[in-house]
Amino acid sequence: YLVGVGRADCTGPVAQVPLMGYANPEQVGEGLLSRLYSRAFIVADPEHSRRVVFVSADIGMVSQRLRLEVLQQLRSKYGELYGQHNVILSGTHTHSGPGGYFQYTLFWITSKGLVRPALSSIVNGIVKSIDIAHENMKRGRLFINRGTVENSQINRSPFSYLENPESERNRYSSNTDKEMVVLKMVDEDGHDLGLISWFAVHPVSMNNSNHLVNSDNVGYASYLFEQEKNKGMLPGEGSFVAAFASSNLGDVSPNTRGPFCANTGESCDNPQSSCPIGGAAMCMARGPGNDMFESTRIIGQNIYLKAKELYEKASQEVTGPLSSAHQWVNMSDVSVELNATHTVKTCKPALGHSFAAGTIDGVGAFNFTQGSVEGDPFWDQIRDQLLGEPSNETKACHKPKPILFSTGEMTWPHPWHPDIVDVQIAAIGSLAILAVPGEFTTMSGRRLREAVKNEFESHGTQGMNVVIAGLCNVYTHYITTYEEYQVQRYEAASTIYGPHTLSAYIQLYRGLAKAIALNATEELPCGPEPPLFNVTNLTLLPALSAENAPANKNFGDVLEEVGREYREGEVAEVTFVGANPRNSAENATEHNFLTVEKYSNISSSWHVVLNDASWDTRFYWSKGSGGQSNVTIEWHIPASTEPGVYRLRYFGHYKRRVGLLRTITVPFEGSSSAFQIT
Repeated sequence: YLVGVGRADCTGPVAQVPLMGYANPEQVGEGLLSRLYSRAFIVADPEHSRRVVFVSADIGMVSQRLRLEVLQQLRSKYGELYGQHNVILSGTHTHSGPGGYFQYTLFWITSKGLVRPALSSIVNGIVKSIDIAHENMKRGRLFINRGTVENSQINRSPFSYLENPESERNRYSSNTDKEMVVLKMVDEDGHDLGLISWFAVHPVSMNNSNHLVNSDNVGYASYLFEQEKNKGMLPGEGSFVAAFASSNLGDVSPNTRGPFCANTGESCDNPQSSCPIGGAAMCMARGPGNDMFESTRIIGQNIYLKAKELYEKASQEVTGPLSSAHQWVNMSDVSVELNATHTVKTCKPALGHSFAAGTIDGVGAFNFTQGSVEGDPFWDQIRDQLLGEPSNETKACHKPKPILFSTGEMTWPHPWHPDIVDVQIAAIGSLAILAVPGEFTTMSGRRLREAVKNEFESHGTQGMNVVIAGLCNVYTHYITTYEEYQVQRYEAASTIYGPHTLSAYIQLYRGLAKAIALNATEELPCGPEPPLFNVTNLTLLPALSAENAPANKNFGDVLEEVGREYREGEVAEVTFVGANPRNSAENATEHNFLTVEKYSNISSSWHVVLNDASWDTRFYWSKGSGGQSNVTIEWHIPASTEPGVYRLRYFGHYKRRVGLLRTITVPFEGSSSAFQIT
């Protein structure tokens, strides 16, 4: 094969934009823990000029809007080379990245609309990562390996899982998929190029009280692997690219100590995930660490160490033809043949009452609980008045789900949920990547993989390695099994196309697998194209206005100085006169907010040893009144730090008023005093 890898920043605005994942409008960005990256991998077959592109981006999920804009840019740059058929865009599912990059109305509610700078940052980052991979294509080889990851996940809806047939459950040793699949890429001389790991775990080690943009546990695993391979480079730099991509993580939590009542400390591992005092809002899962930062590192390190071991030992080479199959499908109207006599249908999208309950990783609002198969007359009446009552047809189709939001029947100012959904498989030799548009639960993923593997075998293609890549191309929430759907916990209430959603996807992906096996992908109908709504920027974000420094101070001046000396394990901290970090995101494609610099006696100059992509630094922005704000930079000094003289620097942009109506953006910087590490 020809192989190319690339990585590009896609962080976007780290302040004031709500973070995407927990649907908590209070959880807005106030700084940066680690940068977000798009990681692109291109594999080409020199013989038949076929290509496959796989992108894993450190974002909550890929939205339809995001995909359509990326495809538009690729078409204008590369013509027919890269298109919807052979480009897979997957989100890692971090819950700590900026939101606002959706065109469907439901997602506007918690992300303050469509936030153009957030959307543009991700589009440009993804395209740039593909550009870099495209420019770096060289002859290479691929190897695959798989192994078990321990102590890194629990099933967060075990009572739903138990609804699956006992005979089916008995075939598996665990109620989560512990298997990691690693695809290793080297050039023809055996030099490392990169890897993709697929492993099913929610990146929710950082909980919904976090306000720092970061890539969570899987992003920390990428960071460790890339730091290990790109020796001597700053984080985010260097040619080796390590993607830790999402899989069938729908019911899988990294918070391994399980759910406890925040007020009393007792377990709330019950079908309703509810506490005796305080109800469901008090029931929260705990990670393995003392706080969310430590839990993120522990889970991320576990995942990294297993991937490293699998990478080093990978010996099974991937060879054979490249192929990709893609269709657009109207998921609100799919007929599924369950057997010769029985046909069922999917439904117009709708969310159930338990959607509002959230999960033990991020609880919901008011008094909603998981496992509601009855509606609540109080909320139903409010809904009927504000948004309209669901039609009888939709109610009947979704049974036993009590509908909270009949999103498929809500069209103001645009549709609330997608009808047109991408289904896609890319085959690289013996590896089949199923790009799924949402969050499959553990058992849903097992059924899908098995069905696709059997389909390949029935057409003479033996021994396929089938992996699920999650959160691809368009976001459609969750996909539970029919049995899990019956008990209506959060994942089932969020299975938006009704009880037969999984059966429909299995039918569709089998069709794609058959086309690949019979070399008939050209004959697949494209399906109905998804809409691109005419909305470019519609947001409740505060406008960026002129800013001020306090009297007798300038932007970048130190307000609270660092200490004189520190030891390993301590935190160096400095506070500056700051400005809104959104100014920087909207003016520079790649901007570093901070550096840690070490003084060299030999050259009598300062050298950058860390940037803001480092997991040891934290950048906090706090807005004051009268156009003033502060920035605090922390460096959590790790055990391996060389003694010496250091300083912390801050780089920002502020808005200055010129004339009555115009403002200009002015760059500035600040530096702490020098301090000693002993």
